[in-house]
Amino acid sequence: MKLILKQEVSGLGSAGDVVEVRDGYGRNYLIPRGYAMAWTKGAQKQIDAIQRARESREIADRDTARAMKERLEAGPIQLKAKAGESGRLFGSITPADIASAVVDAGGPQVDKRRIEVGTPIKSVGEHTVTVRLHEDVSAKIKINVAAA
Repeated sequence: MKLILKQEVSGLGSAGDVVEVRDGYGRNYLIPRGYAMAWTKGAQKQIDAIQRARESREIADRDTARAMKERLEAGPIQLKAKAGESGRLFGSITPADIASAVVDAGGPQVDKRRIEVGTPIKSVGEHTVTVRLHEDVSAKIKINVAAA
C-alpha cells in the first residue's frame, strides 16, 4: 500500500514522504490515527505543501542543531503538576507541557512533535525525554517534576 505521511512516524519517515507499507499497517494504524493518507496522483500538491511547511520548521544545519542540543542539555527543566500524597500525578506530562516548560526556562523554541516521551510521565521525580533536533542530532533532556 502506498501512503503519504502527514506527520513524522518513527522508523518510517517524515511528513510529506511517500512510503510503501503493508496493507494492514496502513489501513489499521496509520490512516485511522491521521498519520497518513492514501497516495493518488492528484495528491502531489498536498505532498509539496507538506514538504514546504516541514522545510520552514526544520533546523537549517547540523551545527545549529548541536548548539541547540547543548542549550537543552545544560540543566534540568522544572515542571509543576498536581499530584496526590503518594507522588502520583493527576493526569500526565505531555510533550506540549515539556515544550512550554523549555521556553519558560529560557531555552529555545522546540516543536512538541519532536519530543519523544518513552514511558508516560505520571509521577513526581526526575525523568528523561528525547528531542529530535535534526536527523543526526537528538538531545536528552532531564525533566524534574514537582508537586504543585
